[in-house]
Amino acid sequence: MQIIPSVADMQQRCLAERAAGRRIALVPTMGYLHEGHLSLLREGKKRGDPLVLSLFVNPTQFGQGEDLDSYPRDLQRDAQLARSVGVDLLFAPTAADMYPTGYATYVNVEGLTEVLCGESRPGHFRGVTTVVCKLFTIVQPQVALFGLKDFQQLAVIRRMTADLNLPVEIVGMPIVREADGLAMSSRNSYLSADERRQALALSDAIRLAKAAASAGERSAASLLQLVRQRIGREAAATIDYVQIRHAQTLQEAPLIDRDAVLLLAVRIGQTHLIDNSYLFEEDCSS
Repeated sequence: MQIIPSVADMQQRCLAERAAGRRIALVPTMGYLHEGHLSLLREGKKRGDPLVLSLFVNPTQFGQGEDLDSYPRDLQRDAQLARSVGVDLLFAPTAADMYPTGYATYVNVEGLTEVLCGESRPGHFRGVTTVVCKLFTIVQPQVALFGLKDFQQLAVIRRMTADLNLPVEIVGMPIVREADGLAMSSRNSYLSADERRQALALSDAIRLAKAAASAGERSAASLLQLVRQRIGREAAATIDYVQIRHAQTLQEAPLIDRDAVLLLAVRIGQTHLIDNSYLFEEDCSS
């Protein structure tokens, strides 16, 4: 595995790979890898050669007062894990190289970005789409893999890719959970032992909502009340949003069907966690 910190060197290497007829698979991450990331990399290894992993804590998607400075970083650890799953090229640029002095160009997707996380984190998705578009330009992948835990992010990236006619296949991969149900996240490392226990309210609330839907409940309002009540039992929990939306449009779904997705954003203590699930089926990655 080769570690490449330079934007120019990475782009030159990937253009050479494309010229040689190879299919590049990219997994963009902010690092501090966990099993969820590794599942993306294993699938990426099946879909492309070379497999590229990007590690970049992107400053443009963090708002004022968010955890940019404290976000966990460990390049040595991540490189070891990357080698273990067959990563060929690890791209680890600096913020100064990605956003040089005078940088003034951003990518904005309208409609999908003003709701859910976009409502409470203004500018967040502009940062996401900008950095992903830059990564696509630098790495030149034919396929890129993202996790479904960041459901809105995946929808936004798919919209951007289609709207800009970017020749990249976007693959969404299922959420990977801990044995007790907590969705894997780099931010889980922030949780104290007691907060870690209370964080299980998210996956438990999803379980309760899915059980009620399977039993015949079709009212989104009733399901959301059930979810809020379960999360509200935890002293450390503060709800950012609990909503049921149509998967493709992210519009509200007053009555649920098989396109309905339950989306949660909850702060456990100071840690912002997200989770989601289709209410009737899990595998909607394409």
